[in-house]
Amino acid sequence: MKTTHTLRATVTASALLLASLSAHATNGMLMEGYGPQSLAMGGAATAFDNGTAAMMNNPATLQLGANGSRLDVALGVLGPNVKSSMTGMPTASSSGTSYVMPAMGWVRKDDRMTWGVGVLGQGGMGTEYGADTFLAMQSGKDVRSELAVGRVIFPVALKVNEQLNIGASLDYSWASLDMKMAASGAQLGGMVTGGSGNIAAAAAGLAAAPWARIDFSNSNKFTGAAKGSGWTGKLGLVFQANKDLSLGLSHHLKTNLSDMTTTAAGASMSGPGGFADAGKISVINFQMPASTTVGLAWQASPKLLVAADVKRLGWSSVMKGFSMRYDSATMGGNVNFTMPQNWKDQTVVALGGAYQLDDVWTLRAGYNHASNPIPDGTVNPLFPAIVKNHYTAGFGYKLSKSVSVDAAMSHAPTVTVVNTSGQMPLTISHSQTNYQMLLSYRY
Repeated sequence: MKTTHTLRATVTASALLLASLSAHATNGMLMEGYGPQSLAMGGAATAFDNGTAAMMNNPATLQLGANGSRLDVALGVLGPNVKSSMTGMPTASSSGTSYVMPAMGWVRKDDRMTWGVGVLGQGGMGTEYGADTFLAMQSGKDVRSELAVGRVIFPVALKVNEQLNIGASLDYSWASLDMKMAASGAQLGGMVTGGSGNIAAAAAGLAAAPWARIDFSNSNKFTGAAKGSGWTGKLGLVFQANKDLSLGLSHHLKTNLSDMTTTAAGASMSGPGGFADAGKISVINFQMPASTTVGLAWQASPKLLVAADVKRLGWSSVMKGFSMRYDSATMGGNVNFTMPQNWKDQTVVALGGAYQLDDVWTLRAGYNHASNPIPDGTVNPLFPAIVKNHYTAGFGYKLSKSVSVDAAMSHAPTVTVVNTSGQMPLTISHSQTNYQMLLSYRY
């Protein structure tokens, strides 16, 4: 029984802490495509007009659109399917299978310049496991995580000459997190890197406990109990090599989010025997990585557009470790927790095509492949960002000269990983189906 408790502690603590880091299990923590035109084409978007979603992809391509104003309103639905299992234990299935991400963008363009504003969900996912699963550590309460990461974007694109357009954006970014976490006292103690006061002594006293919990969560579907924000931005260009071939380049700066924090008594630490304390959680220096993308778009025929992007994501600089600080509001003092992550940088390849059937219908399809940035020894059951392949498809339909609809679907087949770093193998599987729909109005 002692071995089982220790193993459960290792799995649960690792899972829940790393789960809090994750925005969306597609290309690591980032979505595989922003906007249905891009998503349907495998996420490619760096070198062709893809509407106001360009402010999240490559702002320079905003200058490729028609003159005038454009308003886009979009809705995305993320559909993860996560399961975890161990020998001798019932399979634990996450009930968090649908997460909604709205978006909006508006731009104004003339011959020389485009500017505008947009609000987009950069990522968002959560996991929900019941109190009766092995992940709850027999604490009698459910475990969950839900992270939302979004941006308000202010883009500008300029026409330098007939071949070259450049763009940039200033982005206000925010992140929020809910987490209900269970672990054994010994495992929790193993993550402690420092502390002071009565709460640090109490945490040390939980070392022999069968379970201990840290909880911070609210009932809001769009913002979590812990919140942080900051400014970042991106740069881009698109070059028309000839009448049929365009080349694109974009660079997204690393975010500069403040620590995500709860209110002074918005979190709790608890254990067996009625131990309970209220306090504040700070998630220390959680960031999204810098990325660089190069791409091309080739007008293979008057009706067929082919596009390809290669993206490099700098996870190693932001995912070396995950740290939290708990400040007690009742007992006094604080406890610091740190967990190594050691993510690797990630390469993503996006391929896609768009075929214009007639003046009304456009059909799209694509493929997205990403390397796995997470070492097997740190992959977790609550948020396994392990999917590699996405198969995508979608369409565009013009309702009128001014109004059009675009839709896309992305499916990531089941990927299974076995983590053998514990005393017993942990098998984790994850598949995902995502949808996006957009309504555009040009005037």
